[in-house]
Amino acid sequence: MSKKKVLVLVHSDLIPPQDISKEEEAREEFEYKPWITEYNVIKTLKNLGHNVKVVGLYSDLMPLREAIDEFKPNIVFNLLEEFNGNVLFDQNVVSYLELLKVKYTGNNPRGLMIARDKAMAKKLLSYHRIKTPQFQVFKNRKKTKLSKKLKFPLIVKCLYQDASLGISGASIVKSEEKALERIKYLMDKYEEEVIVEEFIEGREFFVGVIGNKRLTILPILELRFNKVDKPELELYSEKAKWNMKYRKSKGIDIELADIPKEVKERIIKICKRTYKVLELNGYARIDLRVDENGIPYIIEANPNPNIAMKDEFAMAAESAGISYKKLITKLVN
Repeated sequence: MSKKKVLVLVHSDLIPPQDISKEEEAREEFEYKPWITEYNVIKTLKNLGHNVKVVGLYSDLMPLREAIDEFKPNIVFNLLEEFNGNVLFDQNVVSYLELLKVKYTGNNPRGLMIARDKAMAKKLLSYHRIKTPQFQVFKNRKKTKLSKKLKFPLIVKCLYQDASLGISGASIVKSEEKALERIKYLMDKYEEEVIVEEFIEGREFFVGVIGNKRLTILPILELRFNKVDKPELELYSEKAKWNMKYRKSKGIDIELADIPKEVKERIIKICKRTYKVLELNGYARIDLRVDENGIPYIIEANPNPNIAMKDEFAMAAESAGISYKKLITKLVN
C-alpha cells in the first residue's frame, strides 16, 4: 500500500495523549479509555508509514476546512460520531467532505442518516421483509398508550443513541405502567424521542461487514453470559458493555458463534440484505438476536462501529486472519 497523507477526524474531547508508556498500555483497564479507538487507529496508521494529522471537532467546521487546505490529505479517516453534541449531525460533516470532494473512510451520509434513525431503519427492513421486532415510537410525553400490537416483554430505548447509552436492566419492561415510566425517564434524561420494541428472548450476535459493492462478512460473534441461569433474558446494557466488575460478575464474554450451518447461512444472508437495504458502505456491524426457533431478528445496524483493537469488530477480523494493521489498511483502501 502506498503511503498517504491521512487526516484523522475525531471529537475534540477524544484526541488521545501522544506519550503513553508500555506499562500503561498493558493494563487491563487501558482498553476502556474513552479515546482508545482514536489511539489505536492513529498509532496504527503511523506504524504503517502514513503521514498522519489529527483534527478534533465539536461545533465548528473551520478547523476541518483549514486542515484540509493546509495538509491536503489523500483521505480523511472518519472517527467522528457526533457534531455539536448531536449524534445525527455526523452525517452532515460527511456531506461537507463530499462537497469538498475529499475521500473519507466509512459510511456515506445517506447510510448514516437511515441507520441512525432506528425507526426509519426498521420501516425499511420491514418493507423488504427482513425480520425486525415490532416497535412504536414516542415523540413526546403526550402519547400515553402502547400499541395493542406489541407483545411483552418490551425494551425501551433512545431512538438515536448508540453504544447502549440509556440501556439498563430497567429497559426491559413487562407492563404498560413500567413502559411509560421508562419512556418518561429517558425523555427527561436525554431529551430525545424514544422507541419501544418487542424484546426477542434468545441469543445475541454481532456481524461485521466491510465493503461497498463486494461485501466481506466477518466471522459471527456471540454475546455470552456465562454466569447467569437464563442468558436468553439478558441484554447488552451500558453497564454490561463498559463496567468491568459487572462483566466479570455475569461472565460476559464475546466469543465466536457456535451455531448450526443453516442458522449461520440465514444470519449471513439477512446481514447482507440489511447492509444493502440501509444503503450502508465502508463498514458496519449488524446486531441481531435469534429466537428459540433459530429465526434471526435484526436489532440494529451500526454504521462506522467501534474499531478499537480489542473491540468486537477488530476481534472478528482477527478471527478471519485479518490483523489490525490489515484491517485499518482495508478500511483506507
